[in-house]
Amino acid sequence: MYEPIRTKSVHSTVDGPNPDFPHRSREEELDIQLAGHLAALLAVTDELRATQSSADLDTAAERLAEQVGRLRGGRTPVRAPMSGRRERGTAALHRRAHALAGRALVVAASRADTAAAILAAERMDAHTAALEPRELASR
Repeated sequence: MYEPIRTKSVHSTVDGPNPDFPHRSREEELDIQLAGHLAALLAVTDELRATQSSADLDTAAERLAEQVGRLRGGRTPVRAPMSGRRERGTAALHRRAHALAGRALVVAASRADTAAAILAAERMDAHTAALEPRELASR
């Protein structure tokens, strides 16, 4: 009824997978993604630390740096110096940090990384709590 395909598909390589092309597993990809989200959250946390002094933010920054280092194979994250930063509203920074922590939580959950998921959830709660008085006052 149908004639068999006699030519190679244009959608596959002739020799199979190319050994020169780096291939990563799903877990490696999730590690990279989670490290990126946590590094971005660390940057926003450092910005918040520059605008307001808080032991909670200092502790969170250290824990975030530890998790990023763990996910990157022991390499510590590069952190910008605290001085010379442009000022943004703290409410905007808290909203940004909350969104980044939410993204990190989703990736940590799909990766089954309990430590990172707990840290992300704690940061979401902290940034929500920091926003609540401001949001209620603006209404």
